[in-house]
Amino acid sequence: MAGGFWNYALEDPDALAVVDPDGTEYTAAEVAQRSHRMVHGLRSLGLRTGDTVAAVLPNGINPVTVYLGALESGLYYVPINYRLSAPEVAYILKDSDAKAFVSHERFADLAVAAADEAGIPAEARFAIGAVPGFNDFEAFLAAQPADVPADRTAGAAMHYTSGTTGRPKGVKRKLSGLDADLAAELFTAFFGLFGIQPRDNNVHLCTSPNYHTAVTTFAGNALNSGHAVVFMDKWDPEQTLVKIERYRCTHTHMVPTQFNRMLQLPDDVKSKYDVSSMRWAIHAAAPCPVDVKRQMLDWWGPVIWEYYGATEGGGTTATPEDWLKYPGTVGNVWPISELKIVDDETGEVCGPGEPGIVWMRMGAQDFEYKGDRSKTDESHDAEGFFTVGDVGYLNEDGFLFLCDRKSDMIIAGGVNIYPAEIEAEILAHPQVADVAVFGVPDDDMGEQIKAVVEVREGVVADDALRDSIMEHLSGRLAKFKWPRSIDFMDQLPREPTGKLLKRTLRDPYWADRQTAI
Repeated sequence: MAGGFWNYALEDPDALAVVDPDGTEYTAAEVAQRSHRMVHGLRSLGLRTGDTVAAVLPNGINPVTVYLGALESGLYYVPINYRLSAPEVAYILKDSDAKAFVSHERFADLAVAAADEAGIPAEARFAIGAVPGFNDFEAFLAAQPADVPADRTAGAAMHYTSGTTGRPKGVKRKLSGLDADLAAELFTAFFGLFGIQPRDNNVHLCTSPNYHTAVTTFAGNALNSGHAVVFMDKWDPEQTLVKIERYRCTHTHMVPTQFNRMLQLPDDVKSKYDVSSMRWAIHAAAPCPVDVKRQMLDWWGPVIWEYYGATEGGGTTATPEDWLKYPGTVGNVWPISELKIVDDETGEVCGPGEPGIVWMRMGAQDFEYKGDRSKTDESHDAEGFFTVGDVGYLNEDGFLFLCDRKSDMIIAGGVNIYPAEIEAEILAHPQVADVAVFGVPDDDMGEQIKAVVEVREGVVADDALRDSIMEHLSGRLAKFKWPRSIDFMDQLPREPTGKLLKRTLRDPYWADRQTAI
């Protein structure tokens, strides 16, 4: 029997495939039938190969249904962050050319406002639960046949990521044109980087929201490897341990903040649960403090794996043994990738120990930023390598260490936050003359957002103005992008050319740290 989710579902239809956050369980056959119904339904709406279906959904069976439906019908699946504001969601709906939109009653106000602004047709709006103007998603599925669709071809996920301009862009890869089953089987090669094999009684614990690239990748790989996927809704440190023990989870994907919060549980709570089934606790998305990782290795054993990559691609992998030999490394390059460190001034490749810009290449796995040729070109060099602006170096043995970020991106709790977008909204406040936004250290989240504001002449810089700025951001930006603190300055430091000297503001907060990450 060939691999891929649908083949495994045929081989073992009664196998557990998905566990919703509320504990509802779905067999492989049930999930496969939902996927097939999704394909028939989307095709009945007129969606064809290369079109896009978008979703704003909580974790569980529903994003799995939309994702698998897209994956076997040649569509792009765009999961959208439900913490964004309505204008931000509407922008992604429009930019992705979404022809169908699925949401949930939990996000009713957001979904309605975004769909209206984006002009999503009434017949192409679907919701789980009651959302005004949206069609019932379960009724839509139930009305479709459950048989295997004809002309199945591979689709793909298209996640949105921001650059230094703050405007999110879809990371789009050309559809392979492969048979859906073959593509699903090939998709699981990524798990091979960690030594994770198909079937083998593996169970994946999904701890983070489905709109993250890593969540789609890891949960999708798990399903296509014949593994069950156990979803969490709102992450909780003790509940993570509960689910690992209850379902004998063997692998998961986390960010360092989650490690840190689990470690802060009382010792009697940590010792109460059996986590011995866990064989791969894989982390990325943000730097992991050395002490935190050592404590996790002491607690869970040599199962803490790390990798470095981006929505655009990757990357490197550090086994537990690699990291113990080279503490702080994010690993060595994947067999399917290439990596080089380039001096940003000279363009020359750096030698061992010399920091520079990290560039990567994944062979045929190239991408474009949808609708933005200049941004795509800027991120690539003549050899086809791309960069997201990270600074690092390779040691003598080829292991990568990250030093800093070239861009001013903030990473808080594993989430990428882009200051330019926040600065633009604060500058729209009538009493603000200038603003700088940057990350400062946070022992729990890694970084937190600070804004330094220069007020207009005659304006009093006080707590009332801070409150007014925060109120101004309401409805304009998702709350996780709001500054945790706002300071005032008579004049922000700028060069005569107008370039903001943000490092002058930022560096004092990191003076006692070796690096900004």
